[in-house]
Amino acid sequence: MSEPASDLTKSFKRYLHAFNQRDVEGLLAEMHFPHMRLVDDVFQRWETSDGMAEMEEFVTKSLKSEGWHTSEAKSIEAVQVGPEKVHLANRMSRLKEDGTEYNTFDTPWIFTKVDGRWGVRFRSSFLKNAVGGAGTDYLVEEGK
Repeated sequence: MSEPASDLTKSFKRYLHAFNQRDVEGLLAEMHFPHMRLVDDVFQRWETSDGMAEMEEFVTKSLKSEGWHTSEAKSIEAVQVGPEKVHLANRMSRLKEDGTEYNTFDTPWIFTKVDGRWGVRFRSSFLKNAVGGAGTDYLVEEGK
C-alpha cells in the first residue's frame, strides 16, 4: 500500500473507533470542512464542524433505536491514490450487542491532505434498511 493510502487508512480506522465510541470530537478530528455526504440522491453539506456535531446527536439516537452496538470495516481498499487525494472503497457492517450482523453496506470515501493532514472530505453511503433512519433522515441545508 502506498504511503498516502496507509496514512489515510489509519485516519479511517481512527474515525471508525471514534464512531463506535460515539466520540464526536474524535470524528471531527478525522474530517475536513467543508464536508459533504451523499445519501440516496441527497447531498448533505457542512461548512464547519458545528453542524456536524449537532447531526451526530441525531445519529446516536437513531443507532440506538435500531439496536446498534458497533460498526466494523469488512474491507478497506484504496482504489485511486494521489499525493493529496485518495478514494477508499469500504464495506461496513453494523452489529448488535450479541455480535449479530444486521446491516452490511458499501461506502466510498474521499480523503484529502490539507496542511499536511489527511482527513475525510466526502462520503457516500449505500446504507439501506436502517431502522430509525440512522444517518439517512437528517438533512442539512447549506450554511448550517
